[in-house]
Amino acid sequence: MSPTISYKDSSRQRRPGSYQQSMDMEIKPPPPALYMDNHTERLGEDDTEALLQELNSPSYMVPRGYRAELGSILLLLFLYVLQGIPLGLAGSIPLILQSKNVSYKDQAFFSFVFWPFSLKLLWAPLVDAVYFKSFGRRKSWLVPTQYILGFFMMYLSTQVDFLLGDVESKSPDVVALTMTFFLFEFLAATQDIAVDGWALTMLSRENVGYASTCNSVGQTAGYFLGNVLFLALESASFCNKYLRFEPQPKGIVTLSDFLFFWGAVFLITTTLVALLKKENKEVTPSKEETKGITDTYKLLFSIVRMPAVLTFCILILTAKVGFSAADAVTGLKLVEEGVPKEHLALLAVPIVPLQILLPLIISKYTAGPQPLNTFYKAMPFRLLIGLEFALLVWWTPKVQHEGGFPIYYYIVVLLSYALHQITLYSMYVAIMAFNAKVSDPLIGGTYMTLLNTVSNLGGNWPATVALWLVDPLTVKECIGAQEQSCGTTAAAELCTKLGGSCVTTLDGYYVESIICVALGFVWWFLLGPKLKKLQDEGQSSWKCKRTN
Repeated sequence: MSPTISYKDSSRQRRPGSYQQSMDMEIKPPPPALYMDNHTERLGEDDTEALLQELNSPSYMVPRGYRAELGSILLLLFLYVLQGIPLGLAGSIPLILQSKNVSYKDQAFFSFVFWPFSLKLLWAPLVDAVYFKSFGRRKSWLVPTQYILGFFMMYLSTQVDFLLGDVESKSPDVVALTMTFFLFEFLAATQDIAVDGWALTMLSRENVGYASTCNSVGQTAGYFLGNVLFLALESASFCNKYLRFEPQPKGIVTLSDFLFFWGAVFLITTTLVALLKKENKEVTPSKEETKGITDTYKLLFSIVRMPAVLTFCILILTAKVGFSAADAVTGLKLVEEGVPKEHLALLAVPIVPLQILLPLIISKYTAGPQPLNTFYKAMPFRLLIGLEFALLVWWTPKVQHEGGFPIYYYIVVLLSYALHQITLYSMYVAIMAFNAKVSDPLIGGTYMTLLNTVSNLGGNWPATVALWLVDPLTVKECIGAQEQSCGTTAAAELCTKLGGSCVTTLDGYYVESIICVALGFVWWFLLGPKLKKLQDEGQSSWKCKRTN
């Protein structure tokens, strides 16, 4: 299935790179201005004073249109575009590895690359609390992190061919690739923390809503450049068919070239930001923002200990098990069956308008007091689509011909993917709405980030497990060599040396698909009502007791 344009999910991710990233998305809190305006009656004395200071500040008293801050908005947009590049590149690697016939255990190991964006809450308090005041709170982290990213990408451009096994026809070094891209994504996640924080102070209160627009549009564009466009231009067959008059053995760009170019862009952009962009000194930090590192971690721990929050965390960490095989493995299976990876990537393009419209439509049904009803209603349909994906993989080799796949096949894939997106977004928007509804407004940023982090982890760990289980659940037989088996890699190599070949008699993907869907329906039937019941909890059940 096509890698979707991911909101980090991803994790959208989204999330969202190889199929496990693309089919889910990272949930991020909206800017505090979007959900804290109507709670002043609950403010304490210190919070009221801070609010009055903000109301009397020059930046608040003089309304500013978006045109007055167009430069800041464009800068923010470009920073989010840069943030999407590492996400897109990391998402393209599993498809490249699959075309090189690596094992699904190797794919499972590489999937840890996508965890940093879901775990960034662990070091976000450090990024918020430690900085050089003279240089700027956000620039203290943004500038060095982006410099490291730039130099790292340029160095990686000299090594990536060796890591992928393109030199001397070796097999890919999955362990080294995973460690390298894990560091790559860790740096990108750290940059994300700094940019998200700067977005709320770079723009005035009237224009802070544009921050979320810059986030979604910028990351979508960056992911598209780093994943869809790269995979298309890297493919020799795509370039020879659509972009060249004379065939060439390689694509127009290589991964090495792509990394070097964007590394240079990172370095140039960072230098300009460091020299020319100043942080807004007029903004008064809120009480939450000025908490120390220790206080922030204590606050997080106190939130998790609340019975309602703990129940929500347990339920949401297990809710996505039923989707793991479909989300994590289907795209890789289609590549294994011969579907060109660049064609899968390009299928994301016509889905983009749907991804823009869906949140707007679904939010009408999740804006009320019970948003999780939409989550509950969409879940069985998404589970059934998982079975449809398994049928799609089974059908794929039956329609393949020498010239590739017919147009009607890609139409079926696109329609299947569109239906999946409808159910995915229904559940995503519902969880987002619920998290915003129950978050204590006095600590809204920390509270929502915690809930969203748990939601993201609920998609990460099942995807990794699902990838790891494909090989153990697969049954192969050695044909053409007597008394040989294909149970292990060594046995399979021995079978081949003796003139035999390993033939799959039972694909673990199909077994896993049925098991996951069954577990998903068990969760929906037994635990789904418990999740819905959390909506009936009073606001006091979600309010965190703080000491001033």
